[in-house]
Amino acid sequence: MMKCVFLFPGQGSQYIGMGKALAESFPVAREVYETLDETLKQSLSKVMMEGPIEELTLTQNTQPILMAHSIAVFRVLEKDFNIKPSYLVSMAAGHSLGEYSALCASGVFDFVTTIKLLRIRGEAMQNAVPIGQGGMAAILNVTVEQAQNLCKQATQDHSIVSVANDNGASQVVISGHMDAIDRVMALAKETGVRRVIKLPVSAPFHSLLMKPAAQKMQEALEHVVPKQFTFPVIANITARPYDSSLSVKDSLVKQVTGSVRWAETMDYLLDQKVNCFVEVGAGKVLSKMMQRIAPDRKVYSVDTPIELEEVAKIFSDF
Repeated sequence: MMKCVFLFPGQGSQYIGMGKALAESFPVAREVYETLDETLKQSLSKVMMEGPIEELTLTQNTQPILMAHSIAVFRVLEKDFNIKPSYLVSMAAGHSLGEYSALCASGVFDFVTTIKLLRIRGEAMQNAVPIGQGGMAAILNVTVEQAQNLCKQATQDHSIVSVANDNGASQVVISGHMDAIDRVMALAKETGVRRVIKLPVSAPFHSLLMKPAAQKMQEALEHVVPKQFTFPVIANITARPYDSSLSVKDSLVKQVTGSVRWAETMDYLLDQKVNCFVEVGAGKVLSKMMQRIAPDRKVYSVDTPIELEEVAKIFSDF
């Protein structure tokens, strides 16, 4: 029996031109992008399709754009290809902001609410730390324990760094003050770790430096009423499915400063005998990671009309 999980990408998956072919081919996708523009009173659909890259990569733009594109793909699967997620999808998981996409797809938040929450989240995360003071880096070919030890050694009284994402496949992302990240890079070389790559991000996401942003999200979520799940969603901070929608708001506040436990999430799904993973939205970051983690499982990505047709055919054979 096929057990399928939908994966929703996070920041870093964006590219100029995303959504263009989808909007040209499917009216429901155009409606999604139009709602995005109308809600934020800004032509983000033009930014995603035409650039400039500087506007696309602004955190407050990237987050609602990536979610909207994922939902556009999701709705095309539902309405144009007659895919029934509540029947076919065993669970869903999203990486960082992708968790919001998963919650929206599952019906916990409506689309307009999710747009507004991600605009607030993006602005709050960007403004939490002055530009240039914080950042992130990927450490390759290490365990999360090794990365944690390097961060511990590099942390000082007024300068911190910690593990932000455990992505699996020996890739760990750290986040914090830039001088602390530089110390991690130096220590890594001393201990034989060959690859530490600073990431092109403008803030230290998923670190304690994001506390002001967590407070903003607590205020933003205060009057939001989550609805019931149409299919289970896994929380980043626990690497387990939500027990109920009552715990969603608290989890999303903690997620701002907490580590994305992606490797544990994938391990949990593999333990549940999931044998089909579909990345829904821009790029192929999560699907490529999944292929490295579990090369024996079926892994797909749906971003373009051609990919939608291919995956829809697979689902029709269920």
